[in-house]
Amino acid sequence: MRLRDGRDTKSESKNSVEVKTNNLNDTEDQSMSDSKHDQHIHLPSDLTGDYGNVALLFLLYVLQGIPLGMAGSLPMILQNKNISYKQQAMFSFVYWPFSLKLFWAPIVDAAFYQKFGRRKTWLVPTQYLIGVFMLFLSMNIESILESEVPNVFLLTVIFFSLNFFAATQDIAVDGWALTMLQKRNVGYASTCNSVGQTAGYFIGNVVLLAFSSAEFCNKYIRFTPLDEGLVTLSGFMFFWGIVFIVTTTLVWLLKHEKEDNDVEDHGIIGTYLLLIKIVKKPAVQELIVILLTVKIGFAAADAVTGLKLIEAGVKKETLALLAVPLVPLQILLPLIISRYTTGPRPLDVFKLAIPFRLCFGLVFAVLVYWTSFVRAEGEEEFPLYYFVVILVIYGLHQIATYSMFVSIMAFFARVSDPAIGGTYMTLLNTICNLGGNWSITLILWFVDPLTTKQCSSNVANTCADKVLTEACIKDGGKCVTIIDGYYIESVICVALGFLWLLWRYKALTRLQNLKPSSWTVSG
Repeated sequence: MRLRDGRDTKSESKNSVEVKTNNLNDTEDQSMSDSKHDQHIHLPSDLTGDYGNVALLFLLYVLQGIPLGMAGSLPMILQNKNISYKQQAMFSFVYWPFSLKLFWAPIVDAAFYQKFGRRKTWLVPTQYLIGVFMLFLSMNIESILESEVPNVFLLTVIFFSLNFFAATQDIAVDGWALTMLQKRNVGYASTCNSVGQTAGYFIGNVVLLAFSSAEFCNKYIRFTPLDEGLVTLSGFMFFWGIVFIVTTTLVWLLKHEKEDNDVEDHGIIGTYLLLIKIVKKPAVQELIVILLTVKIGFAAADAVTGLKLIEAGVKKETLALLAVPLVPLQILLPLIISRYTTGPRPLDVFKLAIPFRLCFGLVFAVLVYWTSFVRAEGEEEFPLYYFVVILVIYGLHQIATYSMFVSIMAFFARVSDPAIGGTYMTLLNTICNLGGNWSITLILWFVDPLTTKQCSSNVANTCADKVLTEACIKDGGKCVTIIDGYYIESVICVALGFLWLLWRYKALTRLQNLKPSSWTVSG
């Protein structure tokens, strides 16, 4: 249940209640450049001749969302395996590839085998690799998770690789959309991107968590209770591994590429030099400082809240399903907020949303604390009103989150130099996503060091590591949390967030008032 910025399924993860919030922000870079490209050509959209292409793009983006959703579900599954928050911090590195793809995107865009196809040169191998990795996981995931100590390092390496391949596939598909669709329909690429990834993430996260839960299936689907869900984790991975391999083979054999001389191409070296030129702009440097630091105030709420709710007894599949009623809100919010971010001052909404979102850091801390008391003694289920409260809180939180996201995206679109296509937008989105990832990894890493525990049978035993914990249990005691590091981090993050607002508020106003020449690098 990572609380990510609106489109975080792809980078900034993924999530509302598990809104890829995540990990989905940087997907917007190509979408915005597509939309700008569509505006320049001023052709009416007519899908005649492009229905198959739109369907293919949608399918490719759905496939892209599957490993992202699976990566988003693993922290919830691991939380029930008594792993440490330092191990959760290690696993959080799997979200980084989509925030770093700018570093190899020029290579993917410019290096290819002509006879094979510019985009298929990268799309076919990466999708085959995703399929092979999923088949490997299907044969080993149960043993990795069900061992006495789950091998978090191996899981991190595998899912980092999966997301690296998915990010590379994303670069290829985003570029292919510009030539696959007719010019009048290029704007549909962003729709395929958004809807397809969201659907894929939903399948890989919510569907997996719900239908692999024996308790959920026995309660809501089956008439005769069984000891396992309708699907197993290994079976789910095997199925989608086969789907990846079959789909990739069909695309390789049946879909042919066409080239378009209008697609901008600076070459590998030219693109890297262009990025350096952009970063040298003083305005861009100041914006980079803001993007890398603004999310530190939200890190504890975004990274730890969901894990703490699971720790307090809320079922992971229940948290995943809470994302469903929030979907209509996620669709409507950008449409409503965009009315206030169009124009010359989109950052006004950004500045207004920050203090409200910071306050939710304390609200979530209170929610986690209340969770420990709301369930009646001896009861396994939480009362209905508890979940109503969660939905209301998360719904209000989404308003603040989407307000920041839509406004900063509008600002990126306003200042990006249109003469250099999507490179400018991709850079800004990469920095923005990186600012969220480093803070989340750091916050997860420090939950355990800031937590104070004590053995109930021996006050001298601090339960600081696995050996001391086992010694406490062996003596007939249990480790009791005296001070939870999550609450300390929540207060620190909120305090840092308001200090950041005092430090950078005028800078946001100043950046918004700069002339266009302060941002352009062409000519």
